[in-house]
Amino acid sequence: MPEEKSPVEPFKRALVSTMRTIAETEELTVTFGTEPPGLRGLRARLPLPSRELNAGEVAELRGFSDAYALHLAHHDDKIGNAYEPQGGNARAIYDAMEQARCEAIGANQMSGMASNLTAALEKRIKTRGYDKITNKDEAPLAEAVALMVREKLTGAAVPEGARALVDFWREWVDEKAGKDMARLAEAAEDQRAFARVTRDILTDLDMADELGESPDQSDESEEGQEEGEEQQSDQSQAGEAEQPEGMSAEEMEISEGEGEEGEGEMVEIDADDVPVDGEESDETAEGNQPWRPDNAPSQAREPDYKIFTAQYDEVIAAEDLCDQEELARLRQYLDQQLQQLHGVVSRLANRLQRRLMAKQNRTWEFDLEEGILDAARLTRVVIDPMHSLSYKMEHDMNFRDTVVTLLLDNSGSMRGRPITVAALCADILARTLERCGVKVEILGFTTRAWKGGQSRERWLSEGKPSNPGRLNDLRHIVYKSADSPWRRARRNLGLMMREGLLKENIDGEALIWAHNRLLARPEQRRIMMVISDGAPVDDSTLSVNAGNYLERHLRRVIEEIESHSPVELLAIGIGHDVTRYYRRAVTIVDAEQLGGAMTDKLAELFDEEAGAAQRSAGRSSVLNPKAAQKATMGGGAKAGAGARR
Repeated sequence: MPEEKSPVEPFKRALVSTMRTIAETEELTVTFGTEPPGLRGLRARLPLPSRELNAGEVAELRGFSDAYALHLAHHDDKIGNAYEPQGGNARAIYDAMEQARCEAIGANQMSGMASNLTAALEKRIKTRGYDKITNKDEAPLAEAVALMVREKLTGAAVPEGARALVDFWREWVDEKAGKDMARLAEAAEDQRAFARVTRDILTDLDMADELGESPDQSDESEEGQEEGEEQQSDQSQAGEAEQPEGMSAEEMEISEGEGEEGEGEMVEIDADDVPVDGEESDETAEGNQPWRPDNAPSQAREPDYKIFTAQYDEVIAAEDLCDQEELARLRQYLDQQLQQLHGVVSRLANRLQRRLMAKQNRTWEFDLEEGILDAARLTRVVIDPMHSLSYKMEHDMNFRDTVVTLLLDNSGSMRGRPITVAALCADILARTLERCGVKVEILGFTTRAWKGGQSRERWLSEGKPSNPGRLNDLRHIVYKSADSPWRRARRNLGLMMREGLLKENIDGEALIWAHNRLLARPEQRRIMMVISDGAPVDDSTLSVNAGNYLERHLRRVIEEIESHSPVELLAIGIGHDVTRYYRRAVTIVDAEQLGGAMTDKLAELFDEEAGAAQRSAGRSSVLNPKAAQKATMGGGAKAGAGARR
């Protein structure tokens, strides 16, 4: 009797066809996987359906597919990019409101689609942990505003799991932007009009400084310029047409003179735009003049990396961020993913283990007074009978005490496959190194909130002082301490799969924190491996400081560690060139290459001769590691030391 076919494949085909129909494009590519769902361009990723499809799962999958299809159908990237704010906080609210608009159009037209979208929304609320939010700093404003927009446009109540999230912000939003929020329903069908109202709402929410230039104003100015140019061209054409008709010699000379003057004026205008700058740069040491406005303030700020407040920073153990039941579920999910990479990474890890164990085996000591006769050195006795016999003795090799810190970027850009692979590789390497007698510490760094959290609220309440420095609440996570055995900490690595955990990344202070933990270790050799997929980014900080504020601090921290610290530092970049920051670094294109890169770099470091040379060079430049630590970190060290759970 033939096996009954699973309903999954027909359901997937129907889902893809429906998406393409709603989106009105056959070029849409849809994939199914275990990674979080998402949409990028014309590529959509949906959750992988189980073999036993139930009604709830079907509704959720349809909801995700409908949301992405509606976005493609009702969102114009050209209009969206034109009105998109420059600041990250405002941009997050802008994008969330636009998505709520697209979904509202479909929900109002079809009741079945409305129920599907609600099911997907409830799933997203649960996955991101919004139903467990207990204070305002954990409640993202963008999500709250989007839910309020959904309520305004569709009349549907906020799902029960997100009511607390919305309630934290509702009174403040209604007070600030209630009038403009009421205008949204009228503009829902017109993306351009909706974008204008959205920008008004962002202005009401004290984010006018993040909006940038209004596209409507720029269009008006461009139209005015075009009209003026058209009038000038019409006048010149009329003059040229009238000129040959019976003009006197004097009038001809006058008109020619005016034409020459006009041409001269146009040349001057063009010269102001381009050539004059070149001439001035030649007079002022080849282009130093244009850099003066940027360099002077940066030089003044460079010695001091400021932290507006470290009061809300936290160093927290992974088990304290999640209940044990959810932690077990996330670890189970990670184990499922482990089956796909286990073979490849395990082979690499075993190779690393054999190499390390070889260094720990027995060795020989020569030129001893007693022991086993060294036959290879008997020739010396033949040549010089007065030379004493040489003996050798076998003994256990003292393998140098080593501790390795794996510092993982827990930013939002790592979401999906990169963070999954990073967690898996950290898991396997921790087991491997532990078997070799090498202690391993696994750390992660992110922020507590997307929008600056309590630090930004305090900054706003104090009147927005200029140049506040770092303006967000740090969250440094200890997944596995060096002294904790892998079997006790293995569940903690599953926390990285919690989607709501990954937010911003402030790399410089994270390196300081991990570096200070290593300096406090008793081991002779200390290695720190950083895994990241991009430059440091925190929209709250960068919106009120120089654009390279965090990157400049990161470079200075790296330079100090590499030049003056006994800690051996290396980095692996996932799709991001980290070689411009770190001396010892490698960049990989795909997250799947991470396991090989990690094992190869560690194997290189455990080369005894290279390691000894590097350590001796490091020690010669450091007379006082503690003093160097303070000098290295500048103002950031205070935050690293002061942040406590």
